Amino acid sequence: GALANFKLEDSFDIEPNFFGFSVDPMQPNRVWFFNRQTATHTAKFLGAEPKEDARDNELILPPQCYHIDFDDDLKMKEFGFYTVDRRQGTTGGLGGAFAYMYGVGRPLPIPECQPYKRSFRFRLLSFVGGLAQKFSRK
Repeated sequence: GALANFKLEDSFDIEPNFFGFSVDPMQPNRVWFFNRQTATHTAKFLGAEPKEDARDNELILPPQCYHIDFDDDLKMKEFGFYTVDRRQGTTGGLGGAFAYMYGVGRPLPIPECQPYKRSFRFRLLSFVGGLAQKFSRK
């Protein structure tokens, strides 16, 4: 897979912490599960060396939800994962390989690889909605 190309295990001590395995009641060939992954940066990754203070090498990824789909012969057909709470962890809300890149200070220079930030429009809409709620109570 795409993540294997990064050889994360060569540069990080990874604890996947999988839990909550469940068969989808509407799609029985799909299994859902979660993880709360942690990792320690132990060797050079994308040119970034581990930091001197060991505490600065700890990564906590946000919770992620995974799914595996199987075909009729029970062979894996599809694998996918999604970050489910971008407010958690120390990787700017990023999961997968993007979390590791961000965690060592080498994020890709595209918006999808940057920490989550609400857009100006969303912040403005939230502000106006909050004002409307305050005035409607009176």
